[in-house]
Amino acid sequence: MPIDIRTLKDDPGEYQAELRRRWTGLLSYRYIGRNHGAMNTGPADDTVTLRRDMRNAAGGLLVAPLSISAPEGDVGSDLVTVPNPVIHSCQLLDDARDVERIEVVESELLHSGTRMGYSRSKIVDADDPARVIAFTEGQGVRIGSVPEGLEKMEEEKLQIVDSPELPPLWEAFGAFRRDDGHWALPELAAEFASPDAALHIGPQHVLLETAAIDLAAEATGTDRLQMQTWHVMFLARGKTGPFRVEGEAAHGTDGKVGVRLTLHDEGNGDRRVTSASAVMRIVP
Repeated sequence: MPIDIRTLKDDPGEYQAELRRRWTGLLSYRYIGRNHGAMNTGPADDTVTLRRDMRNAAGGLLVAPLSISAPEGDVGSDLVTVPNPVIHSCQLLDDARDVERIEVVESELLHSGTRMGYSRSKIVDADDPARVIAFTEGQGVRIGSVPEGLEKMEEEKLQIVDSPELPPLWEAFGAFRRDDGHWALPELAAEFASPDAALHIGPQHVLLETAAIDLAAEATGTDRLQMQTWHVMFLARGKTGPFRVEGEAAHGTDGKVGVRLTLHDEGNGDRRVTSASAVMRIVP
């Protein structure tokens, strides 16, 4: 099991070394291709190149790559605090079928309190910035202090070539559907954990969206579904695993279907760690 980096706060050298190991080993941003200038050395780049594994069965964008690219809830980077997500939401205006790259723009800190931070951003077509793809916003909390003088890190980029052989995102992030029908993640591993030794938002978004689409497809008889709204509340730190998704789907009007989901940490007393809700529409 990964260690909680907060236990090293009185040893700046070991803290920096552990943060480097954890940040450069974390799969979420590297697999999606999102560079974070607040953490990484090198030129700033807020774009993400889209691949076919980031698209749904109807050819539109999945929401998980957007939510990973612009998590929001800004309370400062891991170099200045120990951040933890509280709420994330994403509204999709455009399914971006013909978009090759997205860009996160207008990242805006709305309010920063003693512990809480609130922020929002806009996701656009990187090659046509007037074309808005989605809005994201979120709330975060500071759960620890860090030693002074932490430095940005050089992150090894993953070179993932778009091809029909790419695994689906859920497979790349370790998710699977169990024999009992539940979507799940295995016990917590370092590549899927945040520095405070909790399940990172990346695998959570991927797992929850996969389960939402599956439940909606069962309810409607089709997997040609496009996410429109995505709302996630992080209730507690996922510390152990395996992690199981429970959910239910409900029919709406005008070709819409809603899904409500709860993520449980089975290895920690089956504690509820995350709640999510989604609204999708059937694509003809």
